[in-house]
Amino acid sequence: MGRLIAISNRTAADPKARAGGLAVAVWESLKATGGSWFGWSGNLVDEAPRGTNVLRDDGVEFVLTDLTHDEHEDYYLNYANRVIWPVFHYRLDLAAFNSEAFKVYSAVNQRIADLVVDRLVASDTVWVHDYHFLLMGDALRHAGWEGPTGFFLHIPFPPPEMFRAIPEHHWIARALCAYDVIGFQSSRDRSNFVRYLVDDCGGSELDDDRVEVFGTTTRVAAYPIGIDPQGFAEAAHSPEADRAAERIGRFLGDRHLVIGVDRMDYSKGLPQRFEAVGQFFDDHPEMDGMVSVTQIAPPSRSKVEEYQELRLELDQLAGKINGDHGDLDWIPLRYLARSYGREELAGLFRIARVGLVTPLRDGMNLVAKEFIIAQDESDPGVLVLSEFAGAAEQLKDALIVNPHDKYKVAEAIHQALTMSLEERRERWRKLRDVVVEQDIGWWRERFLKDLQPVS
Repeated sequence: MGRLIAISNRTAADPKARAGGLAVAVWESLKATGGSWFGWSGNLVDEAPRGTNVLRDDGVEFVLTDLTHDEHEDYYLNYANRVIWPVFHYRLDLAAFNSEAFKVYSAVNQRIADLVVDRLVASDTVWVHDYHFLLMGDALRHAGWEGPTGFFLHIPFPPPEMFRAIPEHHWIARALCAYDVIGFQSSRDRSNFVRYLVDDCGGSELDDDRVEVFGTTTRVAAYPIGIDPQGFAEAAHSPEADRAAERIGRFLGDRHLVIGVDRMDYSKGLPQRFEAVGQFFDDHPEMDGMVSVTQIAPPSRSKVEEYQELRLELDQLAGKINGDHGDLDWIPLRYLARSYGREELAGLFRIARVGLVTPLRDGMNLVAKEFIIAQDESDPGVLVLSEFAGAAEQLKDALIVNPHDKYKVAEAIHQALTMSLEERRERWRKLRDVVVEQDIGWWRERFLKDLQPVS
């Protein structure tokens, strides 16, 4: 393998962004191959940039481009986040279809592809990431690139009947099939895409995860992304983690901690989770004063109207729960709309008795895996996990729930809090083994191995 060339909307040019997830996997391969990472600089300008900003760090080249205000509005906010994001998360009711925004989305994909191709050599391998660049494979081919090109979708892929709602669905599917390898988080996501290719595009499913469609053959497979278990375990025992655990410990006393950590996004099911927490306290008054639920939900995409409405809804629900169930010396639900560092979160996970990971729809959800790794093996907590998170396909020994059923989620919280130590240890060991064996390196190597035979 020659150089690895990564393309994603945001990069890890800032060293602080290299602590986990995608950055860990891509960064190691980029360093090993002397590769380049292309993406948005984070800057907005009035006129289309003519060049790029090139940074170098530890043998890795970052090639960054600015976006114009108009590009950011239509490519990023209007199309990526008001069309693709809601539809791919099964929320047609929130989609705002916009053909003019699609033109800009397509143009940005092509403009960045042209920048990339100018710096490629024949031995390179290109790895494109996520929903901002669904058209990038086709754009690279139009720009003259013929080398191995893979794509990984970090969010879910919807069933064909939902995907068809996007007016440009056929264009997007054809462009995706310009990639040599298309990776999804779960077998469900892969099945949804393949079913669309077969039913709507006349494709044929072959052996070895290949699909023949649009006059070409592409590999379509599930590659569930992992974490860096050793790195996160170290984070959970860092001084920052200890301080965070001590701070919340002063508030907890001898109460059990139930924790949720999610971006403030409608896909995370936070209103439904809050309702389930309220139901738990309704159903189990004996738990009053014995359990403290903490939800950390840093705001995201605050300019999008749906997120502003979500913030108001969560404020109201939290106030109602605490008004109904709280006491002079006890707040049932602490809701913190701010972000915390990786080490601080790891410290909170370490001391939590229950981890609530109940998205309505998620590609993977790495918080579930981080919660497992942070646990004390002698007295581990219990993971309550949505069946609609990609992680549920791997983490079968969690308490799997339907996040729409507040009664069942409430009972799962109670089951987790009253579970015997022996059962908690047994479940945790099985979950830990999966997370350790199928880590971020395992994910990276599986994908790149499948991409290499096409070169």
